[in-house]
Amino acid sequence: MQPDKAQSPSVSESLSARFTLSFGLMATIWIVGLAGHFTVLKEWPALCIYVLGSIGLVLYMGKQNGEWEKMYLSGGNLRKSLVWGVIAGTLLLIMAMMNTVNMMKQPNGAAMMSGMQYLLVNRSLLYLYPILVIAEEFLWRGIMLSAMIEKGFNKHLSVLLTTLFFLLNHFAVAPVNIMERAMMAMMAFPLGIIGGYIVVNTRSVWGSVLVHMIVMTSMIAAIQIIL
Repeated sequence: MQPDKAQSPSVSESLSARFTLSFGLMATIWIVGLAGHFTVLKEWPALCIYVLGSIGLVLYMGKQNGEWEKMYLSGGNLRKSLVWGVIAGTLLLIMAMMNTVNMMKQPNGAAMMSGMQYLLVNRSLLYLYPILVIAEEFLWRGIMLSAMIEKGFNKHLSVLLTTLFFLLNHFAVAPVNIMERAMMAMMAFPLGIIGGYIVVNTRSVWGSVLVHMIVMTSMIAAIQIIL
Protein backbone atom coordinates (compact mmCIF):
# COMPACT_ATOMS: atom_id res chain seq x y z
CA MET A 1 0.00 0.00 0.00
CA GLN A 2 1.41 3.38 -1.00
CA PRO A 3 1.71 6.02 1.75
CA ASP A 4 -0.77 8.88 1.62
CA LYS A 5 1.32 11.72 0.20
CA ALA A 6 -1.37 14.24 1.14
CA GLN A 7 -0.58 13.68 4.81
CA SER A 8 3.00 14.96 4.53
CA PRO A 9 4.71 17.61 2.41
CA SER A 10 6.36 16.45 -0.79
CA VAL A 11 10.10 16.07 -0.98
CA SER A 12 10.40 19.19 -3.12
CA GLU A 13 8.24 21.26 -0.76
CA SER A 14 10.20 20.09 2.25
CA LEU A 15 13.51 20.87 0.54
CA SER A 16 12.31 24.31 -0.53
CA ALA A 17 11.19 25.03 3.03
CA ARG A 18 14.55 23.97 4.43
CA PHE A 19 16.40 26.10 1.89
CA THR A 20 14.19 29.17 2.32
CA LEU A 21 14.02 29.02 6.10
CA SER A 22 17.78 28.66 6.52
CA PHE A 23 18.49 31.72 4.37
CA GLY A 24 15.60 33.59 5.95
CA LEU A 25 17.03 32.93 9.40
CA MET A 26 20.45 34.17 8.28
CA ALA A 27 18.93 37.39 6.90
CA THR A 28 16.97 37.94 10.11
CA ILE A 29 20.08 37.49 12.23
CA TRP A 30 22.06 39.97 10.15
CA ILE A 31 19.30 42.60 10.12
CA VAL A 32 18.70 42.33 13.86
CA GLY A 33 22.46 42.40 14.51
CA LEU A 34 22.94 45.54 12.43
CA ALA A 35 19.99 47.32 14.02
CA GLY A 36 20.95 46.21 17.52
CA HIS A 37 24.48 47.52 17.15
CA PHE A 38 23.12 51.07 17.36
CA THR A 39 21.11 50.41 20.52
CA VAL A 40 21.96 49.58 24.13
CA LEU A 41 21.14 45.93 23.38
CA LYS A 42 24.00 45.67 20.89
CA GLU A 43 24.25 42.26 19.20
CA TRP A 44 22.65 40.24 22.00
CA PRO A 45 19.19 39.91 20.36
CA ALA A 46 20.82 38.68 17.13
CA LEU A 47 22.93 36.19 19.07
CA CYS A 48 19.84 34.83 20.83
CA ILE A 49 18.00 34.47 17.51
CA TYR A 50 21.08 32.78 16.07
CA VAL A 51 21.32 30.13 18.76
CA LEU A 52 17.64 29.50 19.46
CA GLY A 53 16.60 29.88 15.82
CA SER A 54 19.24 27.49 14.47
CA ILE A 55 18.54 24.74 16.97
CA GLY A 56 14.79 25.32 16.84
CA LEU A 57 14.67 25.23 13.04
CA VAL A 58 16.58 21.98 12.82
CA LEU A 59 14.45 20.36 15.52
CA TYR A 60 11.29 21.53 13.79
CA MET A 61 12.32 20.24 10.35
CA GLY A 62 13.53 16.97 11.85
CA LYS A 63 10.44 16.32 13.91
CA GLN A 64 7.90 17.70 11.44
CA ASN A 65 9.29 16.19 8.24
CA GLY A 66 11.64 13.48 9.48
CA GLU A 67 14.64 15.10 7.81
CA TRP A 68 17.29 14.17 10.35
CA GLU A 69 19.30 12.20 7.81
CA LYS A 70 18.83 14.75 5.04
CA MET A 71 20.22 17.43 7.35
CA TYR A 72 23.17 15.12 8.12
CA LEU A 73 22.22 14.78 11.79
CA SER A 74 21.77 11.02 11.52
CA GLY A 75 22.99 8.36 9.14
CA GLY A 76 26.05 8.92 6.99
CA ASN A 77 29.49 7.65 7.91
CA LEU A 78 29.67 8.80 11.52
CA ARG A 79 32.92 6.98 12.33
CA LYS A 80 34.77 8.47 9.36
CA SER A 81 33.34 11.88 10.18
CA LEU A 82 34.60 11.77 13.77
CA VAL A 83 38.03 10.46 12.77
CA TRP A 84 38.50 13.33 10.34
CA GLY A 85 37.11 15.63 12.99
CA VAL A 86 39.86 14.63 15.42
CA ILE A 87 42.60 14.98 12.80
CA ALA A 88 41.42 18.35 11.49
CA GLY A 89 40.56 19.59 14.96
CA THR A 90 44.07 18.87 16.20
CA LEU A 91 45.63 20.81 13.32
CA LEU A 92 43.30 23.76 13.78
CA LEU A 93 43.82 23.62 17.54
CA ILE A 94 47.52 24.30 17.04
CA MET A 95 46.72 27.12 14.62
CA ALA A 96 44.18 28.68 16.99
CA MET A 97 46.55 28.51 19.95
CA MET A 98 49.36 30.11 17.96
CA ASN A 99 47.10 32.90 16.71
CA THR A 100 45.84 33.64 20.20
CA VAL A 101 49.32 33.63 21.72
CA ASN A 102 50.69 35.85 18.93
CA MET A 103 47.88 38.32 19.44
CA MET A 104 48.51 38.44 23.17
CA LYS A 105 52.16 39.27 22.51
CA GLN A 106 51.13 42.48 20.77
CA PRO A 107 51.45 45.69 22.84
CA ASN A 108 47.66 46.00 23.08
CA GLY A 109 46.94 42.29 22.81
CA ALA A 110 45.19 42.01 26.18
CA ALA A 111 42.90 44.92 25.28
CA MET A 112 42.01 43.28 21.95
CA MET A 113 40.89 40.14 23.81
CA SER A 114 39.11 41.95 26.65
CA GLY A 115 35.64 41.40 25.21
CA MET A 116 35.98 37.63 25.05
CA GLN A 117 37.49 37.53 28.52
CA TYR A 118 34.60 39.59 29.88
CA LEU A 119 31.96 37.35 28.30
CA LEU A 120 33.59 34.06 29.21
CA VAL A 121 34.85 34.88 32.69
CA ASN A 122 33.04 37.90 34.11
CA ARG A 123 29.66 36.85 32.74
CA SER A 124 30.34 33.15 33.29
CA LEU A 125 29.36 32.11 29.76
CA LEU A 126 32.26 29.70 29.55
CA TYR A 127 30.12 26.59 29.87
CA LEU A 128 27.53 27.70 27.33
CA TYR A 129 29.83 27.72 24.29
CA PRO A 130 29.05 24.07 23.36
CA ILE A 131 25.45 25.15 22.73
CA LEU A 132 26.70 27.93 20.45
CA VAL A 133 28.91 25.48 18.54
CA ILE A 134 26.03 23.06 18.01
CA ALA A 135 23.73 25.88 16.85
CA GLU A 136 26.33 27.13 14.36
CA GLU A 137 27.01 23.70 12.91
CA PHE A 138 23.31 22.87 12.69
CA LEU A 139 22.65 26.00 10.63
CA TRP A 140 25.67 26.27 8.33
CA ARG A 141 26.85 22.68 7.86
CA GLY A 142 23.53 21.03 8.66
CA ILE A 143 20.37 22.57 7.31
CA MET A 144 21.83 25.13 4.86
CA LEU A 145 24.64 23.07 3.32
CA SER A 146 22.44 20.00 3.00
CA ALA A 147 19.70 22.03 1.28
CA MET A 148 22.16 23.54 -1.19
CA ILE A 149 23.64 20.15 -2.06
CA GLU A 150 20.21 18.56 -2.43
CA LYS A 151 19.09 21.42 -4.68
CA GLY A 152 21.95 20.61 -7.03
CA PHE A 153 24.47 23.30 -6.16
CA ASN A 154 28.09 22.38 -6.86
CA LYS A 155 29.51 20.90 -3.66
CA HIS A 156 32.63 23.08 -3.75
CA LEU A 157 30.55 26.22 -4.25
CA SER A 158 28.20 25.14 -1.46
CA VAL A 159 31.08 24.66 0.98
CA LEU A 160 32.60 28.00 -0.01
CA LEU A 161 29.36 29.97 0.26
CA THR A 162 28.31 28.51 3.61
CA THR A 163 31.83 29.22 4.88
CA LEU A 164 31.63 32.85 3.78
CA PHE A 165 28.21 33.23 5.40
CA PHE A 166 29.57 31.65 8.57
CA LEU A 167 32.55 34.02 8.47
CA LEU A 168 30.46 37.17 7.92
CA ASN A 169 28.02 36.14 10.60
CA HIS A 170 30.66 36.76 13.26
CA PHE A 171 30.47 40.46 12.47
CA ALA A 172 26.69 40.39 12.95
CA VAL A 173 26.30 38.55 16.25
CA ALA A 174 29.53 38.77 18.27
CA PRO A 175 29.12 41.34 21.10
CA VAL A 176 32.87 42.09 21.21
CA ASN A 177 35.21 44.64 19.65
CA ILE A 178 35.95 44.66 15.93
CA MET A 179 39.43 43.15 16.32
CA GLU A 180 38.02 40.16 18.17
CA ARG A 181 35.35 39.72 15.52
CA ALA A 182 38.04 39.81 12.84
CA MET A 183 40.03 37.17 14.69
CA MET A 184 36.94 34.96 14.97
CA ALA A 185 36.22 35.45 11.27
CA MET A 186 39.82 34.59 10.40
CA MET A 187 39.51 31.26 12.21
CA ALA A 188 36.03 30.70 10.77
CA PHE A 189 37.35 30.36 7.22
CA PRO A 190 39.50 27.22 7.64
CA LEU A 191 36.98 25.87 10.11
CA GLY A 192 34.14 26.27 7.62
CA ILE A 193 36.07 24.86 4.68
CA ILE A 194 37.38 21.83 6.53
CA GLY A 195 34.12 21.20 8.36
CA GLY A 196 32.16 21.59 5.14
CA TYR A 197 34.19 19.01 3.26
CA ILE A 198 33.99 16.59 6.17
CA VAL A 199 30.20 16.91 6.09
CA VAL A 200 29.92 16.66 2.30
CA ASN A 201 32.10 13.55 2.13
CA THR A 202 30.64 11.73 5.14
CA ARG A 203 27.07 13.07 5.17
CA SER A 204 27.40 13.57 8.90
CA VAL A 205 27.60 16.92 10.67
CA TRP A 206 29.15 15.53 13.85
CA GLY A 207 32.75 15.54 12.63
CA SER A 208 32.42 19.25 11.92
CA VAL A 209 30.88 19.76 15.36
CA LEU A 210 33.90 18.01 16.86
CA VAL A 211 36.37 20.17 14.91
CA HIS A 212 34.55 23.33 15.98
CA MET A 213 34.41 22.21 19.60
CA ILE A 214 38.13 21.45 19.69
CA VAL A 215 39.02 24.84 18.17
CA MET A 216 36.74 26.77 20.52
CA THR A 217 38.11 24.89 23.53
CA SER A 218 41.69 25.67 22.52
CA MET A 219 40.96 29.38 22.06
CA ILE A 220 39.19 29.60 25.41
CA ALA A 221 42.02 27.71 27.12
CA ALA A 222 44.59 30.08 25.63
CA ILE A 223 42.64 33.12 26.81
CA GLN A 224 42.25 31.66 30.29
CA ILE A 225 45.93 30.77 30.61
CA ILE A 226 47.31 34.00 29.17
CA LEU A 227 44.91 36.41 30.83
